[in-house]
Amino acid sequence: MPESALDNNKDEPLRNDIRFLGRLLGDTVREQEGDAVFGIVERVRQTAVSFARNGNPAARDELAALLDPLPRDTTLAVVRAFSYFLQLANIAEDEHHIRRRRAHDLAGSPPREGSLIHALDQVAASKVAPEAVADFFAHALVAPVLTAHPTEVQRQSLIRNHRDLAHLLDQRERLQMTPEEEAENDLSVANAILTLWQSRMLRPVRLKVLDEVKNGITYFKETFFTELPRLYIQVTQQLQKRYPDKFWALPPFFCVGSWIGGDRDGNPYVTAEILREALRLQSSAALNHYLEEIHELGGELPLSNLLVKVTPELLALAAHSTDHSPQRADEPYRRALSGIYARLAATARALDHFEPIRHEIGQATAYDSPDALRADLKVLANSLKLNGSGKLAGGRLRRLLRGIQVFGFHLAPIDLRQNSEVHARSVAELLAGAGRCPDYEALPESERIKLLVEEISTPRPLYSPYLSYSEETRGELAIFFSARELRQRYGAAALPNCIISKTDGVSDLLELALLLKESGLLLPGAQPRLDVNIIPLFETIEDLQKSAATMDGIFRLPVCRELIAGRGNEQEVMLGYSDSNKDGGFLTSGWELYKAEIELARVFAAHGVRLRLFHGRGGSVGRGGGPSYHAILAQPAGAVSGQIRLTEQGEVISTKYGNPDTGRRNLEVLLAATLEASLTDHENRVEPAEQFHTVMDELSARAFNAYRDLVYETPGFTTYFRQSTVVSEIASLNIGSRPASRKPSERIEDLRAIPWVFSWAQCRLMLPGWYGFGAAVDGYLAANPDGLMTLRRMVKSWPFFTSLLSNMDMVLAKSDLAIASRYAELVSDAGLRQRIFSRIRGEWELTRKHLLAILEQDDFLADNPLLKRSLQLRSPYMDPLNHLQVELLKRHRSGEPDERVARGIHLAINGIASGLRNSG
Repeated sequence: MPESALDNNKDEPLRNDIRFLGRLLGDTVREQEGDAVFGIVERVRQTAVSFARNGNPAARDELAALLDPLPRDTTLAVVRAFSYFLQLANIAEDEHHIRRRRAHDLAGSPPREGSLIHALDQVAASKVAPEAVADFFAHALVAPVLTAHPTEVQRQSLIRNHRDLAHLLDQRERLQMTPEEEAENDLSVANAILTLWQSRMLRPVRLKVLDEVKNGITYFKETFFTELPRLYIQVTQQLQKRYPDKFWALPPFFCVGSWIGGDRDGNPYVTAEILREALRLQSSAALNHYLEEIHELGGELPLSNLLVKVTPELLALAAHSTDHSPQRADEPYRRALSGIYARLAATARALDHFEPIRHEIGQATAYDSPDALRADLKVLANSLKLNGSGKLAGGRLRRLLRGIQVFGFHLAPIDLRQNSEVHARSVAELLAGAGRCPDYEALPESERIKLLVEEISTPRPLYSPYLSYSEETRGELAIFFSARELRQRYGAAALPNCIISKTDGVSDLLELALLLKESGLLLPGAQPRLDVNIIPLFETIEDLQKSAATMDGIFRLPVCRELIAGRGNEQEVMLGYSDSNKDGGFLTSGWELYKAEIELARVFAAHGVRLRLFHGRGGSVGRGGGPSYHAILAQPAGAVSGQIRLTEQGEVISTKYGNPDTGRRNLEVLLAATLEASLTDHENRVEPAEQFHTVMDELSARAFNAYRDLVYETPGFTTYFRQSTVVSEIASLNIGSRPASRKPSERIEDLRAIPWVFSWAQCRLMLPGWYGFGAAVDGYLAANPDGLMTLRRMVKSWPFFTSLLSNMDMVLAKSDLAIASRYAELVSDAGLRQRIFSRIRGEWELTRKHLLAILEQDDFLADNPLLKRSLQLRSPYMDPLNHLQVELLKRHRSGEPDERVARGIHLAINGIASGLRNSG
């Protein structure tokens, strides 16, 4: 049977699920909105499907004739129907991926790429010594970091509904149901879809920071609390199986971090009070989870010491318990757990003013640290293991012990982030107030460095409570003073990092160091001590190019070198994918990031400092997104070295971690890729990558010129962008607490990367993910007649180039010039519209031509049939949404006052984002 036929057979359950969900959605629309609205929805759907399948222009005209005259309420119903269908298709696809992975594993097939077993096989094939594997895990750090960046358009109530539907579909797949059970499942699915239809799709008001904190915590409850401990156990078991002569006691190398509540860059709503409350909410969630698990353990361990031996330590723990019930006199495990529960309940009250739902028996003293809690639970585990009940210690108790080690009393480490310009203004004010320097910001870089080094080295503070400071400086100092207090309360792991956005020189790091000294987080002296990591974030193309020189300058300052030595000779550097893309375009951004990593690795090695890279990746390809496994393996040799952090942003958080099965898979992928990238020569399996660097330099220079010429040097481009996209409407959509621009300005330079990418995705151009590549290759081939063969060699043998082109292939497959042309019609100046859109169309066609030639494909996604079929399925449901969005934009911008018009635009934004899945 041909492979395509096999794929079709494998995808039949997916098609069945989509038909099932689509039928129930149709039934719901008919019941709730009436036959007339249902009939319109069906005619629109059939016409859109006909156009998508046959490309018949008459079908597009028919679609316009159906949609344009719709009454407002009917328009909203159509938008909602197609948006909800795309959401249901997402649920079905996610469940299908889980189904396929399970079938693969149950069939005993070769390990999947990106699985832990596959990575360990690659390590074994590379003849890596067991000692090197042990060293990897001893120093490893794998840390996805959740951000609150506003591209998650779905409300939490809808995401919860999606989880319920996924669970019901999973039941249909895994359980052999009786007719009665199947009928009950059908009814439950129908009711869930009815609930979806009757729920508000849009938020009535903008999210606040603490709403974002609470949303982030839900992913710990849904996925991380259970799946991270299970992943640790899986890793331990695999290592013990492969290396039985070694004892594997893994440190907590894998954790999930957060920016939510600590990221102040451009968000005036993140304050010291918000930071304190964010940590309190996080801590409450962690302690509540532990309390629930300990209660469940009490039910699982009713073991009687009349029937089983126990250790003296367990008896002592039980004797100190607050539980003196005669019913449990012979049940030391239960009595010990009652005492642990009581102490933990006291901890929740003391730390977080949190009252457990289930009250404890008696009163007890609070734990002073997570380690003290683990020590008590280890008493139970040791007693079970030593007295023939070791299997009982290997389930919930083992997971809880690991969970406490990973989550502590703080749940997730929160990073503090602020823009370097804000730090500079605060430092200038402190220096001026203390009479040290009247105009710090006027100093050249060399004098700034000299002055800052002197101030960092002296114990004399600049800050005085008796002086008046600006609101901005007071807010910055309050954050750092609070951070010191919170670290004492929740532990050093609660607030380990401070990140400097827009770093462009040595003084940026020293300014933060000075602010930390003022708050007591940096202590000068003969042996200076730095309590948190100072992390520069290099974002623009120029800053990336200077990043290695900046770090070299830091390492050459004795005071900085001493501080870094005190932190284990490790230093983290963050690289910005989003802003470098907006600054220089997709190709140049990718290449400058790659080169910066090479140069940073060289500088760090020369100074004897371990480099940890933090990748500021977004959800879309235009912001550094794409498959995580290939992205990590596409890093240059030596850039991973066992440690990696990367941001998980916007809608990808719910897509990746909203479902425990999918979340577990994504966590495993991050670990597998880090392991493989660190211990194998993944970059040079076919031929050395260095020989291709000159080619990339040439391509990048050409792409940069083409991109900059369009975006920053073409008169009227800003007007074209703002009129042909929904950027203004996105700014008013209630999807995040942070403003869309850093400054009140129309300039693209001041616009955040998220709305920049999100806007181009909505009009189906995806410009940040490909523009400039066609011109670059065209110029390169004109100057190098045999260049096509070189580019084909590069894509076959160099993971970086392979990943770059694979992501571009996906982005172009999601683009649609015909739909984009309709958005271009929104530009009021016909001449401007024609000049710019014709350039974009020409570059798109050139990019398509050269990309397919290099990949030796006839069409996009030739090597990804599953995604190709997914996009073909979605297209007929996104096209009407785009059409209606354009019509609604025309009405809205003409001044039509009907509130339903604005709501329809926002509903369409939601639906299109659901269809594209990685919109921002």
